[in-house]
Amino acid sequence: MTNMNKANRTCCDVDIRVLKTLAPYLFFEDANVTTFGFTADETYATSKGAKKIAFSNPMDGTMTIEAQVKPFKLYALLSDGVIETSAVIAERKTISCTTAGELTLPEGVKAGSVFVYEEGDFGGKAVKGAVEGNKFAATDILTGKAYEVGYLIAKESGVQKISFNNKKNPLDYYITMKTVEKDESGVITPYVITGYKCKPKKALDLSFSSSGDAATVKIEFACLEDRDGNVADMVEYMEAEA
Repeated sequence: MTNMNKANRTCCDVDIRVLKTLAPYLFFEDANVTTFGFTADETYATSKGAKKIAFSNPMDGTMTIEAQVKPFKLYALLSDGVIETSAVIAERKTISCTTAGELTLPEGVKAGSVFVYEEGDFGGKAVKGAVEGNKFAATDILTGKAYEVGYLIAKESGVQKISFNNKKNPLDYYITMKTVEKDESGVITPYVITGYKCKPKKALDLSFSSSGDAATVKIEFACLEDRDGNVADMVEYMEAEA
């Protein structure tokens, strides 16, 4: 076996598969940072207070993905992996009156969520009226005048939704992180890390700013032991991949 010094300066491509079926969930190659590591604390037997014999506790392994360019599906790792195609959204819209005494509302507006204000007074004194179907009726609504309307609306197409709640929990995943290394002769060879049972940690911290760096999402996985006792493997290719 050749002992060759190598170095790495390439982020990993990440192949994420649902552990139960091994079906591909997401192949992700836009991460800026990918990490893998583990710890195993030591417990010691002592003699007259001095540490004599060491025992390694079970491993605590982690993988992480940090990205600024990412698909929406990446966030679903932190829920149950499901993306829904309907959602209820809060909207504010300026609507002009074309028929005295009423405003025509968008289709799908939820009953009880409609509030109408004079233009420029959104959130101020609401115009009193009633909603019937997609019409808001009130004697104070005047033809040719615009009003600011706040409401909740059900979107049944053109949207994707991921629900985060205490009923939905992340699945277990089989994850392969693949990168390349360069040896002292300039030869580039693949390098692979496999996590056999990876559970996304249910934590998300997003920050949106109009200046500085683009928003970054970081997802951390706990690397657990699978039914065969595997936690993680590191595989180094001895030759350049064909």
